[in-house]
Amino acid sequence: MRKLGAWLAFALCVTAPGKADSIFQTTAQGKLVIYQRDAIVVHEDPSYIVYKHFELKERRVTKVRLNKTSLPYRVERSDKAERQRIIEIWKRFGYKVTLTDVSGKSTQLFDVYLDFYPPGGRGSLLESVPPRTSFPLLMEGGGADEFEFDKVTSVEINGDAMKVTLREGRTATGKFLMPTSHPAEVRIMGITDHYDPSSDEVFDFGLALEKVREIRFE
Repeated sequence: MRKLGAWLAFALCVTAPGKADSIFQTTAQGKLVIYQRDAIVVHEDPSYIVYKHFELKERRVTKVRLNKTSLPYRVERSDKAERQRIIEIWKRFGYKVTLTDVSGKSTQLFDVYLDFYPPGGRGSLLESVPPRTSFPLLMEGGGADEFEFDKVTSVEINGDAMKVTLREGRTATGKFLMPTSHPAEVRIMGITDHYDPSSDEVFDFGLALEKVREIRFE
């Protein structure tokens, strides 16, 4: 993770001048300090700021709501080209996959993660389930395990059966283990080459895992 962080910092330094949007805060001493750089602000009003940025720990793009306090914030916005540049950097450092759905159609995705929705996208979840970058499995031979994306080369799905192939060579089979006892649908999310940097969302592709046949990680 430390090595990845160093490479990301290097990539941000060698890009053309301009680092997407920057958010500054004025301290109690009146000093202007950087709060968040390399972000894309999607909303600002007198009460709060909403921005997207790359979360290094999970290697995906996340959205943050920043409530304005008595200490003022200032946003320096970048142009369209600079925002597109930061998206291309995010795509390089997130998880990249080729996804094949049950119809046989393949799609290349970047900054991939799993998220949870009400079944069929209707209603709301009865409890909050955070997104993740891992596959929790109820193992075929009993017990449970969880496989981080960075350890996986491919996932094959057939109905509710899953086969996870790891980079070390071994495989694990079982069923996806839902992290909630309430009704929920797991979806694989990500951005494509057509992602709009000004979008309010951190994805432009989402598909229920039950409609996926194979996920191949790069």
